[in-house]
Amino acid sequence: GYTMIVAESALGRMTRKSPVGAFRSFAKGKKVGWLSFGGWINAIIPVLIVPYYSVIGGWVMKYFSVFLTGGVHAAAKDDYFTNFIGGTFEPLGWFFLFIAITAIIVLCGVEKGIEKVSKVMMPILVILTVFIAVYGLTLDGARDGLVYYVKPHMSDVSVKTILAAMGQLFYSMSLAMGIMVTYGSYMKKDNNLESSVRQIEIFDTAIAFLAGLMIIPAVFVFSGGDTSTLNAGPGLMFMTLPKVFESMKLGGFIGCLFFVMVFFAALTSAISLMETIVSIFQDKFHWTRKTTCLFVTALSLLLGVPSSLGFGPLAFISWMGLSILDIMDFISNSVLMPIVAIFTCIFVGYIIKPKTIADEVKITNGKFKGEKLFTVMIKWVAPIFLVLILASSVASAMGWFVI
Repeated sequence: GYTMIVAESALGRMTRKSPVGAFRSFAKGKKVGWLSFGGWINAIIPVLIVPYYSVIGGWVMKYFSVFLTGGVHAAAKDDYFTNFIGGTFEPLGWFFLFIAITAIIVLCGVEKGIEKVSKVMMPILVILTVFIAVYGLTLDGARDGLVYYVKPHMSDVSVKTILAAMGQLFYSMSLAMGIMVTYGSYMKKDNNLESSVRQIEIFDTAIAFLAGLMIIPAVFVFSGGDTSTLNAGPGLMFMTLPKVFESMKLGGFIGCLFFVMVFFAALTSAISLMETIVSIFQDKFHWTRKTTCLFVTALSLLLGVPSSLGFGPLAFISWMGLSILDIMDFISNSVLMPIVAIFTCIFVGYIIKPKTIADEVKITNGKFKGEKLFTVMIKWVAPIFLVLILASSVASAMGWFVI
């Protein structure tokens, strides 16, 4: 993750362009124009992610509204979630609302929109996470859940576990989506790039630990220690956790805080993804920000409707048992992201050379403490593991083995 963030951020800051422009500018100079293809795949990924990600963001807003209005008992029913996403107009309505909020913030620009919103949302996000985690640890039996969470279970660790954890890096650290290249293009030359990446690593890990601390002990208490209830994906957030909140004292209030926290997290991610798309189209067509935002919003709405209806009217459309939303997630996360990351490693490691990135990092204070590690990682270690991630993700989706 460190290696990829340094490479992507530096590429953006060097070129002052979105992923397509960044790859192309170097590819032309090195007479390897075919590698600019990596920039185009970078561009495709956020275009695919924003629509279905916003569908899920709409689900989060729906659950926040339910808990806010005292509907904790209704949300805890077994069929509540499936009935909701199986509808037509209500899921679409929440999806449209989430997209609209995201677009308005992006339309306001980087400083007036994204930066101001993030400065408010991120501290609130951390405070809510800590509060819910601490509250969960006061529940009877939470101590056993805490031990289960922090105590290593080496018998459960395998190659597949490690590959799954590395695959999680893409979403957790916003890798291979064009986000880091785009935000890197906004960075000033006097910003210490290496220090900024270290901060991302630390905060990403800390928030991930807090998120687990918030969820795992509480679910453990609710299940009476049955670890089979610690499932992943929508089932955990929209089916298991509402039952957990229902069983708590002040569960309605805690559930409301939880879903507003998840909403903030989803919104900040959606903003980053949409900003990347806007930057790409602006670089390519030289449109105004307003025109580009309106176009990207319309495109996202158009592409997101099938994902929203994929559990209802369009449920008959599937591939290997995957819904439309799951297919979009598989293509973007399991296939295209590793491919983009591999392209980036080849591009930096063997075409423009790691020294080009190192020189960009050193601009601030003349130092790049991790230069040797970065060089070895980008040329040898990262590409090998990225190929393994790609192979394991595809194999898991095909049912050859389960991660």
